[in-house]
Amino acid sequence: MKEHKLSLLLIFMCLAGCNVGPKPIDYGHVACHYCSMTIVDKQHAAQLVTTKGKVFNFDAVECMMNQLKDWDESAIALFLANDFDRPGELIDATKATYLISDNIPSPMGAYLSAFDEEGAARHALDANGGELLSWNELKQQYQ
Repeated sequence: MKEHKLSLLLIFMCLAGCNVGPKPIDYGHVACHYCSMTIVDKQHAAQLVTTKGKVFNFDAVECMMNQLKDWDESAIALFLANDFDRPGELIDATKATYLISDNIPSPMGAYLSAFDEEGAARHALDANGGELLSWNELKQQYQ
């Protein structure tokens, strides 16, 4: 009976530890995986989650994009970015619309912001100038 309980406990621990999903960023306490700066900006942070469930946090989308140069993207399950209009809310980075605008600074100076809704990105573009990019266009800039 003890062995059965131990086996069930081990199986449960493995299943719980293999959860592939986003995790809240502990703003002000956790460092960027790429540049080691403390992550404080809730409008520009980003996160990668591997297929094994390991989470990597970044203080800016540009740090995440620079980190991707050194990684096999097939090992990444989720690419996430904070929605500029909803600070602290992670969105699917592959579906986001990106704005590069000299009038909206980001932590590492790339002036790069992610928007969940293209209309919101266009509104920010009209108000601040700049250039809109899709995920694929953004990836091309960071290759």
